[in-house]
Amino acid sequence: MFNMMFSKISIDSLQTLFQSGEYKVFGEITNQYSGIGPNNERFQAYLKVAEELDIPVGIHMGPGPPGVAYVNSPHYRGKLHDPLLLEETLIKFPNLRIYICHAGWPMIDNLLTLLWAHPQVYVDIGVIVYALPPIEFHNYLRRIVEAGFGNRVMFGSDQMVWPETLEVAIQTIEKANYLNDKQKRDIFYNNAARFLGLSKETIAKHHR
Repeated sequence: MFNMMFSKISIDSLQTLFQSGEYKVFGEITNQYSGIGPNNERFQAYLKVAEELDIPVGIHMGPGPPGVAYVNSPHYRGKLHDPLLLEETLIKFPNLRIYICHAGWPMIDNLLTLLWAHPQVYVDIGVIVYALPPIEFHNYLRRIVEAGFGNRVMFGSDQMVWPETLEVAIQTIEKANYLNDKQKRDIFYNNAARFLGLSKETIAKHHR
């Protein structure tokens, strides 16, 4: 977890943690809760380290709890859902491995625009897979898949302290009649294995 408003870790310390192997993924980055967009100039220095060390980055761009700006995150802004806010960052760091947590819901048109223009971007379906009304979630995921980007969707639950949502999330994908078996397997495993660069040996162990 990382939020520029609260995380005091320096660039050098972050680099040391990644180089030591203590941390292997930079995320979830929750700057949105503090009203900080992914194009923030100071944040770019952290992404530069991630790109140089080939560290996967997961950034929150999507819903928080309904009305969260009035509860405990007064700087949270819905406009920061917009996936196109990532575009200049992607041009600046073209080798950055980045995935958008919660798939930028509900900004589907901007998400598809970004996925088309930047093939290195992946998304996950954490939270939206169980928090949204099923018809809305399926409409959103169907748009992504039917636009040709099903191979960049990764399973997620973001269950936090509600382990029962894992089962709900899995069943939601299994029951999606617009997905074939291969597409479901891609979402559950194959896309993430490719994004994370898992070795053939690691993949073989997971399939035992």
